[in-house]
Amino acid sequence: MKRMIIFATALLAMAPLVTTPLSGALANDDGKDGAKGKLGLAGLLSAQNRETLPKLTLSAGTPLAAAPLTLKSGRYYKLSIEADGSQELALEGPGFFRAIWVNEIVIEGIEIRPLGVDSLEFDEAGEAEISFIAIKPGSYHLKVPGTTGELQTVAITIE
Repeated sequence: MKRMIIFATALLAMAPLVTTPLSGALANDDGKDGAKGKLGLAGLLSAQNRETLPKLTLSAGTPLAAAPLTLKSGRYYKLSIEADGSQELALEGPGFFRAIWVNEIVIEGIEIRPLGVDSLEFDEAGEAEISFIAIKPGSYHLKVPGTTGELQTVAITIE
Protein backbone atom coordinates (compact mmCIF):
# COMPACT_ATOMS: atom_id res chain seq x y z
CA MET A 1 0.00 0.00 0.00
CA LYS A 2 2.82 2.38 0.92
CA ARG A 3 4.48 1.76 -2.46
CA MET A 4 1.24 2.56 -4.31
CA ILE A 5 0.90 5.87 -2.46
CA ILE A 6 4.51 6.81 -3.30
CA PHE A 7 3.98 5.81 -6.95
CA ALA A 8 0.72 7.80 -7.20
CA THR A 9 2.37 10.85 -5.61
CA ALA A 10 5.25 10.64 -8.10
CA LEU A 11 2.81 10.44 -11.02
CA LEU A 12 0.84 13.44 -9.79
CA ALA A 13 4.07 15.42 -9.35
CA MET A 14 5.08 14.65 -12.94
CA ALA A 15 1.66 15.44 -14.45
CA PRO A 16 2.34 19.18 -14.99
CA LEU A 17 5.56 18.27 -16.81
CA VAL A 18 3.77 15.95 -19.17
CA THR A 19 0.73 18.13 -19.95
CA THR A 20 2.46 21.55 -20.08
CA PRO A 21 3.38 22.55 -23.65
CA LEU A 22 7.02 23.26 -24.31
CA SER A 23 7.99 26.90 -24.54
CA GLY A 24 10.90 29.04 -25.67
CA ALA A 25 13.65 27.49 -27.76
CA LEU A 26 12.24 23.98 -27.35
CA ALA A 27 8.78 24.81 -28.69
CA ASN A 28 7.63 22.98 -31.80
CA ASP A 29 8.23 25.96 -34.05
CA ASP A 30 7.88 25.68 -37.81
CA GLY A 31 10.80 28.10 -38.23
CA LYS A 32 8.83 30.34 -40.64
CA ASP A 33 8.42 33.31 -38.33
CA GLY A 34 12.20 33.81 -37.98
CA ALA A 35 11.96 34.28 -34.22
CA LYS A 36 15.45 34.30 -32.74
CA GLY A 37 16.09 31.55 -30.21
CA LYS A 38 13.42 29.23 -31.56
CA LEU A 39 14.30 26.02 -33.30
CA GLY A 40 12.61 24.54 -36.35
CA LEU A 41 11.03 21.12 -36.67
CA ALA A 42 14.51 19.56 -36.74
CA GLY A 43 15.12 20.74 -33.15
CA LEU A 44 18.80 21.05 -32.27
CA LEU A 45 19.76 20.04 -35.82
CA SER A 46 17.80 22.92 -37.40
CA ALA A 47 19.53 25.53 -39.55
CA GLN A 48 19.03 28.29 -36.96
CA ASN A 49 21.18 26.32 -34.50
CA ARG A 50 23.95 25.40 -36.99
CA GLU A 51 27.45 26.87 -37.17
CA THR A 52 30.43 25.96 -39.36
CA LEU A 53 33.78 26.01 -37.57
CA PRO A 54 37.11 27.01 -39.14
CA LYS A 55 38.79 24.12 -40.98
CA LEU A 56 41.52 22.12 -39.22
CA THR A 57 44.55 21.26 -41.37
CA LEU A 58 46.70 18.18 -40.86
CA SER A 59 50.08 18.88 -42.43
CA ALA A 60 53.68 18.23 -41.40
CA GLY A 61 55.12 21.32 -39.73
CA THR A 62 52.08 23.60 -39.98
CA PRO A 63 49.65 24.66 -37.24
CA LEU A 64 46.56 22.51 -36.80
CA ALA A 65 44.34 25.57 -36.26
CA ALA A 66 44.66 29.34 -36.39
CA ALA A 67 43.08 29.86 -32.95
CA PRO A 68 41.38 27.98 -30.10
CA LEU A 69 37.72 27.09 -30.61
CA THR A 70 34.92 28.18 -28.27
CA LEU A 71 31.65 26.28 -28.57
CA LYS A 72 28.27 26.62 -26.89
CA SER A 73 26.58 23.62 -25.34
CA GLY A 74 23.45 22.67 -27.27
CA ARG A 75 24.63 24.14 -30.60
CA TYR A 76 25.07 22.11 -33.77
CA TYR A 77 28.50 22.39 -35.43
CA LYS A 78 30.22 21.26 -38.60
CA LEU A 79 33.98 20.79 -38.50
CA SER A 80 36.08 20.02 -41.57
CA ILE A 81 39.45 18.32 -41.16
CA GLU A 82 41.74 18.36 -44.17
CA ALA A 83 44.98 16.40 -44.57
CA ASP A 84 47.41 17.44 -47.29
CA GLY A 85 49.09 14.02 -47.50
CA SER A 86 52.54 15.33 -46.54
CA GLN A 87 52.68 12.71 -43.80
CA GLU A 88 50.48 10.01 -42.29
CA LEU A 89 48.76 11.92 -39.48
CA ALA A 90 45.96 11.30 -37.02
CA LEU A 91 43.86 13.55 -34.85
CA GLU A 92 42.87 12.35 -31.39
CA GLY A 93 40.79 13.79 -28.60
CA PRO A 94 38.88 11.16 -26.63
CA GLY A 95 37.80 13.68 -23.97
CA PHE A 96 36.38 16.01 -26.61
CA PHE A 97 34.65 13.22 -28.51
CA ARG A 98 32.95 12.09 -25.29
CA ALA A 99 31.73 15.64 -24.60
CA ILE A 100 29.82 15.85 -27.90
CA TRP A 101 27.09 13.91 -29.68
CA VAL A 102 28.36 13.00 -33.15
CA ASN A 103 25.61 13.18 -35.75
CA GLU A 104 27.75 12.00 -38.64
CA ILE A 105 31.22 11.89 -40.16
CA VAL A 106 31.32 12.38 -43.92
CA ILE A 107 34.33 11.05 -45.86
CA GLU A 108 34.25 11.35 -49.67
CA GLY A 109 30.47 11.46 -49.70
CA ILE A 110 30.09 8.45 -47.40
CA GLU A 111 28.09 9.28 -44.27
CA ILE A 112 29.10 7.42 -41.12
CA ARG A 113 26.92 7.60 -38.00
CA PRO A 114 29.16 6.30 -35.23
CA LEU A 115 28.28 5.49 -31.64
CA GLY A 116 31.65 6.86 -30.56
CA VAL A 117 34.91 8.22 -31.90
CA ASP A 118 38.38 8.29 -30.38
CA SER A 119 40.47 9.51 -33.30
CA LEU A 120 40.64 9.95 -37.07
CA GLU A 121 43.72 8.94 -39.07
CA PHE A 122 44.61 10.14 -42.56
CA ASP A 123 47.00 7.84 -44.46
CA GLU A 124 46.88 10.13 -47.49
CA ALA A 125 45.42 13.47 -48.56
CA GLY A 126 41.71 13.81 -47.92
CA GLU A 127 38.97 15.55 -46.03
CA ALA A 128 36.49 14.51 -43.36
CA GLU A 129 33.58 16.55 -42.03
CA ILE A 130 32.19 15.93 -38.56
CA SER A 131 28.78 17.29 -37.61
CA PHE A 132 27.99 17.24 -33.92
CA ILE A 133 26.20 18.86 -31.00
CA ALA A 134 28.37 20.18 -28.18
CA ILE A 135 27.05 18.73 -24.92
CA LYS A 136 29.34 18.78 -21.88
CA PRO A 137 30.93 22.11 -20.88
CA GLY A 138 34.65 22.04 -20.19
CA SER A 139 38.11 22.42 -21.72
CA TYR A 140 39.26 19.88 -24.26
CA HIS A 141 41.76 19.46 -27.07
CA LEU A 142 42.30 17.71 -30.36
CA LYS A 143 45.91 16.88 -31.19
CA VAL A 144 48.21 14.89 -33.37
CA PRO A 145 49.13 11.81 -31.27
CA GLY A 146 52.68 11.62 -30.01
CA THR A 147 53.36 15.33 -30.41
CA THR A 148 54.01 17.83 -27.66
CA GLY A 149 54.16 21.06 -29.68
CA GLU A 150 51.42 23.65 -29.42
CA LEU A 151 51.18 23.86 -33.22
CA GLN A 152 49.79 20.32 -33.42
CA THR A 153 47.05 20.91 -30.82
CA VAL A 154 43.84 22.89 -30.89
CA ALA A 155 42.23 23.89 -27.59
CA ILE A 156 38.44 23.61 -27.48
CA THR A 157 36.20 25.09 -24.82
CA ILE A 158 32.54 24.18 -24.52
CA GLU A 159 30.59 26.80 -22.57
